[in-house]
Amino acid sequence: MGFWELLAVACNPIIQVLLVSAVGVYMASDKFDNFLSENFRRSLNKLVFIAFTPSLIFASFARSVSLDDMISWWFMPVNIGCTFVIGGFLGWLIVKLLKPSLKVEGLIIAACSTGNMGNLPVVIIPAICYEKGGPFGEREKCRVRALAYASFSLAVGGIFIWTFTYQLVRDRAMKYKAWEAAQILKIPNKNYDDANTQTSLLKGNQNQNTNRDTENQIILDQVPQSCWQGLVETVSQIVSELLSPPTVATFLGFIFGGVDWLRSLIIGEDAPLRVIQETIQLLGEGTIPCITILLGGNLTQGMKSSTIEPLTLISVVLVRLFLLPSIGLYIVRGAASLGFLPLDPLFQYVLVMQYAMPPAMNICTMTQLFDAGTEEASVITLWTYCAATISLTLWSTTLLYVLT
Repeated sequence: MGFWELLAVACNPIIQVLLVSAVGVYMASDKFDNFLSENFRRSLNKLVFIAFTPSLIFASFARSVSLDDMISWWFMPVNIGCTFVIGGFLGWLIVKLLKPSLKVEGLIIAACSTGNMGNLPVVIIPAICYEKGGPFGEREKCRVRALAYASFSLAVGGIFIWTFTYQLVRDRAMKYKAWEAAQILKIPNKNYDDANTQTSLLKGNQNQNTNRDTENQIILDQVPQSCWQGLVETVSQIVSELLSPPTVATFLGFIFGGVDWLRSLIIGEDAPLRVIQETIQLLGEGTIPCITILLGGNLTQGMKSSTIEPLTLISVVLVRLFLLPSIGLYIVRGAASLGFLPLDPLFQYVLVMQYAMPPAMNICTMTQLFDAGTEEASVITLWTYCAATISLTLWSTTLLYVLT
């Protein structure tokens, strides 16, 4: 498979994303009577979050991954965790150096740390198996292994996306909304307030020494209550995240995929409850089209009101598509030299490509859930996916040469 064939393999899923996004752009335009309105997009986004995404995660995990696979592929969750940690650190550096608006800080870090572990690997990685004389073995066996690796990547990636990234986007969105509310509620007559404050301070100095002990006692009394309240809020927040529909679906998929007798109930031609798996799989198939159409619908507004600076956008593209995969290549090769990885070269290919994927489209879902940075997320996704047509081709070519 030469450069142009690799280019076609890498471009096809990206072009599919762009074409379906174009449908969303048209449906959200005035020519289509603004059918994909903001309220409609918000409702559809909630449907994706509650029904479609959990179904996709459960169906992929339960069908393609067994307990033995989870044990032998133990390094893949570690590798995906490295993509999130290293990418998040690089995104944090971008935020500190370029100082973007508070509205997009979490979005930038999320875009650098969270790669597409879903539809792109499922399309790109099996297609590589059809290379003549490639290093991955016989075509059909290679395709089966590739689908299993991609499905496991999708399921494990879902855990990180709906915990790490979800928490990141939510926290930054809440901070931005709190700041925005503070700006709205700010008292306009600042000079009058400053004069009253100074007068109060002058009067208060007379009783300062008398009240100091009482104030200190009140503070000491409040410390245990504040610590306990903070602990309760933290625990409840973690529990709420673990009970989110995608996370619950991941754990259920892990159980049904790892326990043989549960797996035999819904997976296989002779499974008595096969209709449940088929129904869940049918629901999951609506995830990618809906997310992509929403991406296009959000782009119509994003092109008009996005606050992303060109330098910030270029930095995200360079970090996500070029710098992060370079670091990942050294990590994977080092792990292979230490004997941490299976001998299958396709497994190493999948691990490196996890670093090279463009940002996950679920980021757009999260920004719309919290109504902060939706337009900017669409713009970042558009340009990174356009650039990924070239970067994925270059990395595929490089890896085939290295692994051969």
